[in-house]
Amino acid sequence: MIILPLVGIGTLLAARQQQSRLSAGVASEARAASSASASASAAAERAATGSASSATPSASASVVAKAGYGLASAGTSAPASAASASPSASASPSGTATAAATSVSVPATGPGTFRTATVEGTTAGAGTIHTYKVEVEKGIEIPADQAARTIQAVLADTRGWTADGVDGFRLVSSGTADFTVKIATPGTVDKLCAARGARTYGELNCKTGTTVVVNLRRWVQGSPQFDGPISDYRALIINYEVGLILGRDQVTCPGTGKLAPVMMQQIKGLKGCVANAWPYDSQGGYITGPSAS
Repeated sequence: MIILPLVGIGTLLAARQQQSRLSAGVASEARAASSASASASAAAERAATGSASSATPSASASVVAKAGYGLASAGTSAPASAASASPSASASPSGTATAAATSVSVPATGPGTFRTATVEGTTAGAGTIHTYKVEVEKGIEIPADQAARTIQAVLADTRGWTADGVDGFRLVSSGTADFTVKIATPGTVDKLCAARGARTYGELNCKTGTTVVVNLRRWVQGSPQFDGPISDYRALIINYEVGLILGRDQVTCPGTGKLAPVMMQQIKGLKGCVANAWPYDSQGGYITGPSAS
């Protein structure tokens, strides 16, 4: 069993605490503005109201954006892409769903029961064909079929694991599958991963046996350590975890300014590399680096 490393948890938790302090500060300023306007003249009230509405939200959005999150609850959108320098950072196949997904709420926990996607797909790639299912925890505001299509597009991408002709994938909705991808609330992820001895602290994903357990928080908010678009971060989650299922070894950054390998634990930081979500580059070359062991 392999999980994402615990290094970087402090960064994630600090970002969430910063968001909470920002929200509390915005609420406090709004209450103060309301009290002042009640005792002011009509003209002063209009001026104060206009000033508060133009300053506070933009300041909050700025700090939240710097934390690396796309938080709908804070009234902001996903961070702008910073991956234009990466030759593999073209629009992800799942990009069309990004706006909707970043507005999804992230409950602390859920019922621990899942809806299986009903859609199926044709085989992508050649060689050994790996069948997989996609399940989404009940109560999450992401349709299981939508999540399945996003994951299917990632695994079928020409920059993905099918590029070498050794492995292929097929999405199924019933029967036996070679592996399963589950998207779950942070609390449920903790329970599922802890059952196999992994501690995820409400923040991380894990792989247990032939099951990839994706933390809804990471699926919706991304990671402060990854400076690409949220759609590419989702692709990184899937490609990294499926890479483990395929037996790929973990590696580290090959050099400053080079693409970070998918099998590099990018949540620990890029170490001078450029954020990247794909195993292969646009010319079909495998992106790797020195062994991480």
